Amino acid sequence: MTVDQLDDVVAAGGLIVDIRPSELRQRDGELPGALVVDRNVLEWRLDPTSDHRLPEVSGTDQQIVLVCDEGYATSLAAATLRQLGLHRATDLVGGFQAWLSR
Repeated sequence: MTVDQLDDVVAAGGLIVDIRPSELRQRDGELPGALVVDRNVLEWRLDPTSDHRLPEVSGTDQQIVLVCDEGYATSLAAATLRQLGLHRATDLVGGFQAWLSR
């Protein structure tokens, strides 16, 4: 997913999920409209079958775009979400830094 596609994802009911640690969000700023979910709780907060999922998660067909600082950590996280059945989970190429430099 590229920075230019984020608005379309949100318009279609998808989620942008920022998994950066608080230190990086404080240093570089917030991503407007993104849900903030710590990486260590990501799976059970986004799994549609979890009793602890976020209310914004609507099901396995929902587009979910993960954002980390530079787009590396989210590649593995998106793969894990796909294993949980969230087959449209992906990540932002270049991460927050790509969004910041747009």
